[in-house]
Amino acid sequence: MKAVILAGGKGTRLKPYTTVFPKPLLPIGDNPILELILRQLKSQNLKDIIIAVGHLGELIMNFFKDGSQLGVNIKYSKEDQPMGTAGGLSLIEEELKETFLMINGDTLTTLNFSELINYHQRSGAIATIALKKREIFIDFGIVELDSAGCIKGYTEKPTINHLVSMGVYVFEPRVLEYIKAGEKLDFPDLIKTLISNDETVKGFIYDGYWLDIGRPEDYEKANEQIGEISKILDL
Repeated sequence: MKAVILAGGKGTRLKPYTTVFPKPLLPIGDNPILELILRQLKSQNLKDIIIAVGHLGELIMNFFKDGSQLGVNIKYSKEDQPMGTAGGLSLIEEELKETFLMINGDTLTTLNFSELINYHQRSGAIATIALKKREIFIDFGIVELDSAGCIKGYTEKPTINHLVSMGVYVFEPRVLEYIKAGEKLDFPDLIKTLISNDETVKGFIYDGYWLDIGRPEDYEKANEQIGEISKILDL
């Protein structure tokens, strides 16, 4: 089975780190976050990998080359212009003839990809999204109004529970029928298109460690926690 890693974003929330350095090459502990993902994929016998690159992609390609030094086989897909988080799949359609895993190149998690893949294949879904429960504390009183401006509800400093996407997906190749060649498309729009066409999209709730390395505070947190995470992943 192939794994596709999205590594083409500009990482604007992590500036100035990403001004001259692609986010997937930012070090977490002693290794780039992308290397940790590659080692994690290899440990779960996912060695056939396509990395989708864009912003400063040459640095990523020069760093990892064909992946042989890590014991994996890497191919690259280079976007000449931004195509969104899903649109770039149209560039590698010929490579995706069977079920495939996709992961954002800035995702740090202890998720067992094999368990996610098995769940997906048993479900018969066209797509499965790994999900994480998150709590959002709102440090204000939340007021509900009706159309006449009368207060109908008041909740003091509530905690709201959500399920958020972890940036890890499993897809059937048939999903490519919904992606037009050369057009920009993001994953939320792709998922909504699948649902509107009565396709089965499943969610896989994971209660272990997950961190999206998208903001400076999360990047710092990842570096603080990488020692324990590496022990869990046995990297």
